[in-house]
Amino acid sequence: MPELPEVETVRSGLAKSITDATVTGIKIHEERSLKKHLSGVRDFRQKLLGTKVLDVVRRGKFLWLPLEGEATALVGHLGMSGQMLIRTPGYPQDKLNRVTIEFETKTGKPLELRFVDQRIFGSLAIDDLVKTRDGGSGGFSSGKNSSKPWQNLIPVSAEHIARDPLDDAFDLAAVVSKMRNKKSGIKRVILDQNLLSGIGNIYADESLWLAKLHFDRSADGISKSKLTELLEISKQVLQAAVVQGGTSFDQQYKNVNGEAGYFSQQLYAYGQTDKPCARCHTPIRRQAWANRGSHFCPRCQRPS
Repeated sequence: MPELPEVETVRSGLAKSITDATVTGIKIHEERSLKKHLSGVRDFRQKLLGTKVLDVVRRGKFLWLPLEGEATALVGHLGMSGQMLIRTPGYPQDKLNRVTIEFETKTGKPLELRFVDQRIFGSLAIDDLVKTRDGGSGGFSSGKNSSKPWQNLIPVSAEHIARDPLDDAFDLAAVVSKMRNKKSGIKRVILDQNLLSGIGNIYADESLWLAKLHFDRSADGISKSKLTELLEISKQVLQAAVVQGGTSFDQQYKNVNGEAGYFSQQLYAYGQTDKPCARCHTPIRRQAWANRGSHFCPRCQRPS
């Protein structure tokens, strides 16, 4: 599943291509990709057609495009296998393209946004924007629109999502304080999108390996300084992954140009089962966990 670095890579690519572009056409190839737009396909078309994209914003793994006019946004969630590809008219058809949105950029250039999704777990929807609970910015958008009226708004469907470690308004001390009251395993805690967002299975395993913490160690038994170190490491891991365009293990995640990310070449734990630990050379193990798996070094990351 795409995590923060992958979604940030998509956000950045979309922002460069379609900020200030106007929607000129909409083609729905698979109505199930609009399942989160409860008012139906016709309403989706009416609300989106002719509108201008003001920005592209992300919080955690949630992505939205504020629209000109009423306080609404086009919200996109990539699900397990969603891709948002920017194409020029006439570009060969992309397999499994579910929705095509046609744009005219501010320079008059025609472009297409193709929403490709193999498993159809992803979705597009028009959602209302509301004020953020803490009064700060809705999410990350490279800081280019800090004075704009939509900057402190967030889609209703994403307002429950906590800030992520790359957000300028992320309150590290407050998050650590909440973590120390959690009796769950530390991996489960850092995957809790209501506490902090953006970290998924891949980057959780990497962060825990770097911090030398076992994934099932209870959060309330970890010191404040160690939890602070873990979140600082997580931020560094996410930043490094963004630089590399995210992590791609198959053809499901790609950026807006259809290219794969390369952070998989720098992974120490995730996907490294039976390979020697980069610190102590003990084989990395994979243990079934929450219908997924956790990768860890049994020597460096002891349960207690």
